[in-house]
Amino acid sequence: MSQTDKEFSLQAVPQTHRNGFWKILAVMLSLSFFSASMMSGGTLGTGLSFSTFIWIVLAGNLILGLYTGSLAYIASKTGLSTHLLARYAFGEKGSYLTSFLLASTQVCWFGVGLAMFAIPAAKATGANVYLLIGIFGILMTVSAIFGMKTLTLLGFIAVPAIAIFGSYSMVNSANTMGGIHELFAYEPAQVISVGLALTICVGSFISAGTLTPDFARFAKSAKSAVTANIIAFFLGNSLMFLFGAVGAMAFGMADISDVMFLQGLMIPAIIVLGLNIWTTNDSALYASGLGFANITKFSKKKIVVFNGIVGTIAAMWLYNNFVGFLNVLGSALPSIGAIILADYYLVRRRKYEPFETMTFKSVNWVAIIAWAGGVAIANFAPGIPPINALLGTSIIYVAGMKIVSQKETVTVPLKEKDEIVSDY
Repeated sequence: MSQTDKEFSLQAVPQTHRNGFWKILAVMLSLSFFSASMMSGGTLGTGLSFSTFIWIVLAGNLILGLYTGSLAYIASKTGLSTHLLARYAFGEKGSYLTSFLLASTQVCWFGVGLAMFAIPAAKATGANVYLLIGIFGILMTVSAIFGMKTLTLLGFIAVPAIAIFGSYSMVNSANTMGGIHELFAYEPAQVISVGLALTICVGSFISAGTLTPDFARFAKSAKSAVTANIIAFFLGNSLMFLFGAVGAMAFGMADISDVMFLQGLMIPAIIVLGLNIWTTNDSALYASGLGFANITKFSKKKIVVFNGIVGTIAAMWLYNNFVGFLNVLGSALPSIGAIILADYYLVRRRKYEPFETMTFKSVNWVAIIAWAGGVAIANFAPGIPPINALLGTSIIYVAGMKIVSQKETVTVPLKEKDEIVSDY
């Protein structure tokens, strides 16, 4: 472990480097206050009535809040990132699969956010969108190198700014429709299903939610970690969906940048949205750096630079395939978090040995099979894919570990018996 690694990429965060509630809340809110959530809200707003939208968002973000809060508790108790926690369930080399999936996803989120900032900036300034993507991609990558300190500082600035701006845009949109009464009377031209709506809602942040331990491990107490995460993913993410949905209902556009342009808010929006996206993109690169560090053991800073380049190059493609991207997240990633939760709470009964004393098995094939089964259930079973994945994966993993445990308790006495017989 390098003495210069102040982000504790490959070890538990010591208590001397933990942060209090407000710093953790600022980081988690800056992560959830993401304009991509407004875009997801806009997608729901064009396909749901307002009352149905409210119930979908509350239900979806309650699921996210409980999910992330449970992971935050584990992180605060162990001081470990998602990728290091995965070693307990998946094994050391088995955790490389989860790290690759989660880290790759965060690189993709970086690209989506970068394009969502560059496109409205290009509309307002007339600059080439690809030039702006390149410039801001470099700047965001450089700031991401400095880790949690930068994330905390940017969070304290960006969260109030986006809350004020989003509220103004939402009120403006509601007034355009004729007020609250007309908002509740809104009916979409083409209704989307409840299952798809919940998939979009939960899928919009299931990847960031699964990586909650990367940030919550810096919390001084389990109480502050859990509370900060529930507020961020239940309240904060709900507000972002609301900002995007009301604008979409008023103007018929799911893209928040198009709505802001019609409201005459493009210039101030570029400043505020740029700051907001900057914080979440830095979080994405930070988390992806931890993931690939677990696999390669390279310096997190070098990995952050590489990931920033890849995300910048792919930014426009990711932006144009946003909804399909959410569907992939909704089916592939919940299984990872489900296995970590099931292993800690149900299999190990909240008793993890200290990380530095552990000798992990190479691969736990029960975890790999449970993950694959969860993805299959998410894609082919009727219902809501992310929830199917969480429940299905947990059941497969716990049952599989129980079977393996029973086999071990049977074979050990038999071996001992054979040794006794041979002594005679």
